[in-house]
Amino acid sequence: QVQLVESGGGLVQPGGSLRLSCAASGFIFSVNLMGWYRQCPGKERELVARITSSGGTNYADSVKGRFTISRDNAKNTVALQMNSLKPEDTGRYYCVLIGIGQSYWGQGTQVTVSS
Repeated sequence: QVQLVESGGGLVQPGGSLRLSCAASGFIFSVNLMGWYRQCPGKERELVARITSSGGTNYADSVKGRFTISRDNAKNTVALQMNSLKPEDTGRYYCVLIGIGQSYWGQGTQVTVSS
């Protein structure tokens, strides 16, 4: 079955960086659209970034220029490099296989940006 396991979250000071990673298994990773979503306190879940099978990317306006999504199809991993972190980036970040009709979610990893 589809498994998505996130890692790399933690506590970081404003202006700092974190790199999230997601290890995927149970499906043909290389042909699928992958993404990172987040749920910030008191807000709806939102798409942070997504990446196509060929490497095309889209970002939420709030993270453009600060976050970078990437994938390694040989290793079945997708990563999110987060720089210049702000307190409002605090939340739970989820790796998602974005399917047609059905998506699959990992358990998430917590990111806390605080001094």
